[in-house]
Amino acid sequence: MDLYQELILEHAKRPHAAGLREPFEAEVHHVNPTCGDEVTVRVHVTGDGQEARLADVSYDALGCSISVASASMMAQEITGESLEQAGRAYAAIRSMLTSKGADPGDEDVIGDAVALAGVSKYPARVKCALLGWMALEDALAQSGHGLRTPTTASEGTT
Repeated sequence: MDLYQELILEHAKRPHAAGLREPFEAEVHHVNPTCGDEVTVRVHVTGDGQEARLADVSYDALGCSISVASASMMAQEITGESLEQAGRAYAAIRSMLTSKGADPGDEDVIGDAVALAGVSKYPARVKCALLGWMALEDALAQSGHGLRTPTTASEGTT
């Protein structure tokens, strides 16, 4: 078993920061209809504007090793980060997972989630790996904040 497989299994067996916590501004529940994986994500944002940070990202994930591990990796990587950094991580993981193997991922941006790079070769599993991240995006939108991805950051500039 290679290091990446071990990392995915470790996150799946012992998810980091699992459990729903308070306080939170928004809670979103997503289900992958293809396989039945489920995730509930809560976000707690502090500060405003450029100072806005994800003070806490809590989640409850039920499903395959990939979806649970990805939610664990997400919470570990972006809790405490600025919305801009969280947006960069979201854009990087999405690019990696939808690249069909062409984008190996950037460990400096997505941390342990780089272990999910091989999932991109299996389209049915990409939804599993993105489930928690999509719920995060929706929870932030529901809270009145949004992920500041490189695309959305440049939309306001001329």
